[in-house]
Amino acid sequence: MMSLKSKRELLEVVRPRYLKANKPEKQKILDEFTFATGYHRKYAIRVLKNQVQVQTRPKGKTKTYKTIYRGEVVQALEQIWEIYGQVCSKRLQPFLPEAIKVLERCKEIELSEDTKELLLKISSASIDRCLRPVRVKSPHGLSTTKPGSLLKNLIPVRTFTEWDEERPGFMEIDLVAHCGNTTEGQYLNTLTCTDICTGWTDVTALPHRSQQAVSEAIHLMRQRLPFPLLGIDSDNGSEFINDLLYRYCLDKKITFTRSRPYKKNDQAHVEQKNWSVVRHTVGYDRWETEQELALLESIYEDLRLYINFFQPSLKLIAKERIGNKTIKRYDTAKTPYQRVLERKDISLQAKARLMNLYLRRNPAELRRRIDKKTAKLWNISR
Repeated sequence: MMSLKSKRELLEVVRPRYLKANKPEKQKILDEFTFATGYHRKYAIRVLKNQVQVQTRPKGKTKTYKTIYRGEVVQALEQIWEIYGQVCSKRLQPFLPEAIKVLERCKEIELSEDTKELLLKISSASIDRCLRPVRVKSPHGLSTTKPGSLLKNLIPVRTFTEWDEERPGFMEIDLVAHCGNTTEGQYLNTLTCTDICTGWTDVTALPHRSQQAVSEAIHLMRQRLPFPLLGIDSDNGSEFINDLLYRYCLDKKITFTRSRPYKKNDQAHVEQKNWSVVRHTVGYDRWETEQELALLESIYEDLRLYINFFQPSLKLIAKERIGNKTIKRYDTAKTPYQRVLERKDISLQAKARLMNLYLRRNPAELRRRIDKKTAKLWNISR
């Protein structure tokens, strides 16, 4: 068996003769060359005629790469990934420098310089490869949206401000039912509200699915926001499409619109948060008691801080249709808190208040408290 170096040397000698030879001579040269090198006849012709690169490794063997990310690097990455809610690699990778800085400030992790250097230059694809063994899949829940006929001819309403996705304050809202495997009887719900511009997300536990409970939850949500509430967009359920919420929006000068019936993509932002924030945290069990309601709201007190300060998200900035494919482009992953700080139309007082909250919060401690309360909630229901 010839070595690669010998094959290259033989090629340099044989190629000039092969290119100048006639057909019968080429056949003889080819026979000798394939016998000496072990190449397939067609590959030998390409090598001699077209001057392609000689095969660099024996046939049937694959090229191997040295593993860079292993041991302490993977352990640290898994720890950070768990603390930050198991976010996807494209959201985690650009946020890693800030995540490491916060966790070191809170003394939750202690990394060597070599490990930190590797984590700061790791790609999203490498993160996926490192985390593949620990990823799990989750189930899906039931939809409980029922059409509300009241006031449908008055909503959408364009009375005060046109819907503007480039300004903070326009929010999609939706309910998540904690009904388990059946929608019979009374059960707890969660009101999810997501700002289109910044991604700021608010969740509130409701004792039942009613017009009064939803209106009160929206009033509380409005007081917690770091910017004025300018508009809400809901589905066609009767808990939203009713006189109580309609008149509240008129009184507070909030633009009220609704999505098209049976078109979930009209509320893609809040539907995604229903899973990534609510279902991913508390799951799909059935809850209906006062004790479970108090515990769920206690979880949401920490969760609101956790998702807005420490959960980076991607925002779609462009979409182009090419043939039968749609090419989407996203910005760099940032937390809602970071997006709020970048806005010039949000007051300095609101930003200062948020910055003070951010510096006093430990994401690992918030994650532990959320997990502990969630485990207690599951123990009660099961």
